[in-house]
Amino acid sequence: MSKASNIMRLALLQLKGSKDKTANVANALGQIEAAVKQHKPRLITLPECFNCPYGTKYFREYSERIPDGYTSQQLSKAAADHQVYIVGGTIPELGENDAIYNTCTVWAPNGELIGKHRKMHLFDIDVKGGIRFKESETLSAGNEFTTIDVDGHRIGIGICYDIRFEEMARLYRNAGCEMIIYPAAFNMTTGPLHWELLQRARANDNQLYVVTTSPARDSNAEYVAYGHSMIVDPWAKVLKSASEGEEIVVADVDFSLVEQVRQQIPVFNQRRVDLYSTKQVPKV
Repeated sequence: MSKASNIMRLALLQLKGSKDKTANVANALGQIEAAVKQHKPRLITLPECFNCPYGTKYFREYSERIPDGYTSQQLSKAAADHQVYIVGGTIPELGENDAIYNTCTVWAPNGELIGKHRKMHLFDIDVKGGIRFKESETLSAGNEFTTIDVDGHRIGIGICYDIRFEEMARLYRNAGCEMIIYPAAFNMTTGPLHWELLQRARANDNQLYVVTTSPARDSNAEYVAYGHSMIVDPWAKVLKSASEGEEIVVADVDFSLVEQVRQQIPVFNQRRVDLYSTKQVPKV
């Protein structure tokens, strides 16, 4: 693979949200267009729950079928119109048997749906003096791993709370992933503590890029997102990071760095698999 094909330009869209789905989608489409015109990215990522408020009482009301729903159709058209890959953050998906999922869609430059990841690990926490949230009150958990191939590079998809589970990231590494993208909405309790820490840990553990895209912070919202969308490289260094408000983060990632790090610190060849098993490869 030539050096040129190892370089990929990403644009992370940290977006403001509201209770108006049409306005939220229109804002995303406008920011996609602006990113394409200004930066010419190959791949664009959106935040978790970019088309609706993040809250269990909203998920069913805002849910849509995939790929026939309004949001999916708009993202498909945007990907085709601008000839880019779009990792469409997440939306509440109305699935089989009336179940609701927190789902990430991925669209190719021809408008085709090439990936759909349902959040595997539901965000059920109760931090004394901090935050209580129970996604399981409304949502069902997904059961499938999701990888996509972009220009010969395999990318895994996770959603927010999924990042806390190192086993999931390890299986993506075993499947050949060079990057994991997590649309995410950490809050003002867990964000300052763990947002950057978890991204750098997953990147360091698996010697790959970790990319997160958060909603912009709205201090008046019922759920206040932390912001700080981020790209972390295989050395676990923060390559680019947003602040709190609405922002487009752009970076050129060099996938040759993945192989360099894995050769220089060859932990995956040094594992004591005679003592512990870490060789499982997921079905994707």
